[in-house]
Amino acid sequence: MNDTTKVPRREELEDEYTWDLTTIYADDAAWDRELATLEARAPELAALQGTVGQNAQALLHVLATADSVGQQLEQLYVYAGRRHDSDTTNTAGQALDNRAGSAVAHISAALSFIEPEILAIPEQTLKQWQQDEAGLQVYAYKLDQLSRQRAHVRSAEVENVIAQLGDVTRATSDTFSILTNADLDFPSINDEHGNEVQLSHGRYGRFMENNDRRVRHDAFTGMYSAFGKIRNTLATTLGGEVRGHVVNARLHNYPSALAAALTPNDIPLDVYTNLITTINANLPKLHRYMELRKRIMGLDALQNYDMYAPMFDEPEYTFSYAEAAALTRDALAPLGPDYAEALQQTFSKRWIDVYENVGKRSGAYSDGSYTTAPFILLNYQDRLNDMFTLAHELGHSMHSFFTRKTQPYTYGSYTIFVAEVASTLNEALLISHMLKTRDDPALRRRLIVQQLDDIRGTIFRQTMFAEFELDIHQRAERNEPLTAESLSQNYYELVGRYHGPAVTLNDEIALEWSRIPHFYYNFYVYQYATGLSAALALSKQITGEGQPAIDRYLNFLGGGSSKPSIELLRGAGVDMETPAPIQAAMDEFDHLLDELEQVL
Repeated sequence: MNDTTKVPRREELEDEYTWDLTTIYADDAAWDRELATLEARAPELAALQGTVGQNAQALLHVLATADSVGQQLEQLYVYAGRRHDSDTTNTAGQALDNRAGSAVAHISAALSFIEPEILAIPEQTLKQWQQDEAGLQVYAYKLDQLSRQRAHVRSAEVENVIAQLGDVTRATSDTFSILTNADLDFPSINDEHGNEVQLSHGRYGRFMENNDRRVRHDAFTGMYSAFGKIRNTLATTLGGEVRGHVVNARLHNYPSALAAALTPNDIPLDVYTNLITTINANLPKLHRYMELRKRIMGLDALQNYDMYAPMFDEPEYTFSYAEAAALTRDALAPLGPDYAEALQQTFSKRWIDVYENVGKRSGAYSDGSYTTAPFILLNYQDRLNDMFTLAHELGHSMHSFFTRKTQPYTYGSYTIFVAEVASTLNEALLISHMLKTRDDPALRRRLIVQQLDDIRGTIFRQTMFAEFELDIHQRAERNEPLTAESLSQNYYELVGRYHGPAVTLNDEIALEWSRIPHFYYNFYVYQYATGLSAALALSKQITGEGQPAIDRYLNFLGGGSSKPSIELLRGAGVDMETPAPIQAAMDEFDHLLDELEQVL
């Protein structure tokens, strides 16, 4: 179904390849009724204001009520989000998503009094209440976290205003999403067979891996010609998002937007700076890879659109979705029967939305709430990379599954810092499995390149993104304008420095910032790099130590947010407070380059 030149409409897809949202609500009408039920709780929430500090029982009642409302709200939000992302051109889905977003803002505002009122309670009193009221024990870590944020939580009145503004400030990311997924017109190009094919987000990745350099060039210039036409608008949306992060940091008395993003999750700031410093010190390794890629491909000039093309003259390795699912399950079998059983549910219960359709959100993700399945969105195109994307998103979903199975709602999620560990570990195990079970020399060579490209794309590239993100936030903090011209110039220079002299930069690459949705996620991307570094270390432990390492890893998956992320990872066997895991990943990259040269 993915070989056609026309992107199918949603209704043309077979049900088994779409997620089953009836497991959340039977239909949109049921969602409406649930939203009405939630909205009817407004007086109940209003009555709680001013009661938090009365006694231990009152505090427990408020926290339990907030958890109940939170579960209800998140379930509504997940259903609306999946409806919207299934087809962003569908006005019914757009309406649900907008209403859910407004509900989040309104409920956040209604509950914004809780933290300030808790912080008005003397710390010693809080500790005594936890001893007196057994029900508060589950909130001990949460209350301790909050106490350490006393300097950053404003009065109930101010927090309420900030929460209400959330309904307005989310407009920048919403505008970016609608503009780039629903309204942006992409040109058509001729594929390697001469057939006219319309560009799309999903097809762009496939074209970048095409053996025909003319196809890669046309797709590259076609994609950026579309984004170039709206670059000023996208500079405005990104600038607005960044300024929102800066204002939020100032309102909460943080010294920087970076501190505001990391400190609440107990992530030391030097984790971020250590990453950038360590990767910059190892850029000659990436330059070496670029030179090797250029030489192997026999190119006079290695262009940006050559970065994902096959390095060798070999057949394109394709895996149907069924093949990818079976191979991934086999690769993850070492994680044990409990993991395998949970994994099977993702396929048998339609937790995965597999193929691209008109208006479907681009890319891939795993997302759900405490009371729903951890749904996966794909835009599967039968490529080797798509199989690894499946394994990646399954890692997220299994992390969510085991967290929610193990932890109460208050700790039933995990921080963005550990979010990419489970996903990239799955990819590492998949590569290891394929290298052990496939004896095709060309495929093995391809998998070595796959490992190199994983580290290049997930550690080097995401660190480059992280450096760009830090730079634009610091510029905003200095009140410098973030225009399309300045963003493009800074980004172009960064790409050149990271990739080195072997790469001939194309002018279009200066616009790449305009199509990266993660720049709207508030210092998210660096976790891809730290996550893969941790995952590479953990995967070696699992394959080397066996059951003890597996037990530590499964405990980590079930840890949720019950401890600081740094401590959870340390319990699994990796200390991210040091540069050691990052440098170990860089050493592995160097080793893989040696292997590739030996294979040649």
